[in-house]
Amino acid sequence: MKNKRFIIIGLISILVICVNILLFFGHKPFKDLEPSDIVSANVQLMPPDTTIQIIEIKELVSYLNEIVVYNKDNSYTEYAGQAVIFKLDMTDGFQIEVTAYNPFIIINGVGYKCKYEPCEALNNYANRLMIREH
Repeated sequence: MKNKRFIIIGLISILVICVNILLFFGHKPFKDLEPSDIVSANVQLMPPDTTIQIIEIKELVSYLNEIVVYNKDNSYTEYAGQAVIFKLDMTDGFQIEVTAYNPFIIINGVGYKCKYEPCEALNNYANRLMIREH
């Protein structure tokens, strides 16, 4: 009887450790995204409330491929700063909305803590697009 209890406690401990490792290392929600998966895309920067059509989808996908998310976290509503909202029209008819709001990424309304550098690169990409437009 004691052996079964130790086995169960051991398995639960291993499961908890595995979940914590996954949360610590995060995952890439767009790692399999290909430029051919996107029909069209635009980005809205707020501020200054400017929307830009994205022509070079391949460059956008390269930034999205690098995004790493950790745990769900909707505390982004307590932050102030620039939001960069990408709207992707997919070949399967769905639309995906990705908001870069460092240190958060919001995917279709669900906020996640994210790795700082890839999110900052995505934000900088959008700002460079805005500069090119003007």
